[in-house]
Amino acid sequence: MVLIIDFSSQCFEYSYWSMDIQEWACHSRFIRVMPNTPAAVGLATSVISLGAMATKNDGEIIGKLFGAIGKVWTADEKLFDAITGLSGSEPAYMYLAIEALADGGVAAGLPRELALGFRNRVADMGKHPGQLKDDVASPGGTSIAGIHELEKASFRGILMNAVVAASKRSRELSQS
Repeated sequence: MVLIIDFSSQCFEYSYWSMDIQEWACHSRFIRVMPNTPAAVGLATSVISLGAMATKNDGEIIGKLFGAIGKVWTADEKLFDAITGLSGSEPAYMYLAIEALADGGVAAGLPRELALGFRNRVADMGKHPGQLKDDVASPGGTSIAGIHELEKASFRGILMNAVVAASKRSRELSQS
């Protein structure tokens, strides 16, 4: 979902496809916002792009509004297809990975509720995900053995391909 806020008319436009902010050039002051579904629990990553006539103050107002539901980043409009492919779609990829891990726990004999209880919030850890992985994966241990299997199956490549495919689809939708 993309939210366009036009400060000149106070309208709110919701769109389920990507569209270039310059298509809204007839509006005098507008900002494009790409929130994501973790907003429902105050953990959103929202990205904003100011239209040509939007003021710094307009951006600060929107930043404060969306800051109430998570973190806010400002990016150039040309990055929005990639932002859609990652920020807009990443929660689905992570939920799928969490579900798959829980399914593995259930297959190993755990009750589903317990298997789902092991997920952690990376953002709260304050470290790069690679460092967190390394902290868990002791030499010759069980985690590195599992990571090895994930790497043999191209786990990272599959996730990267998913982001690229979603970004490409965003571009296609914005051109139709």
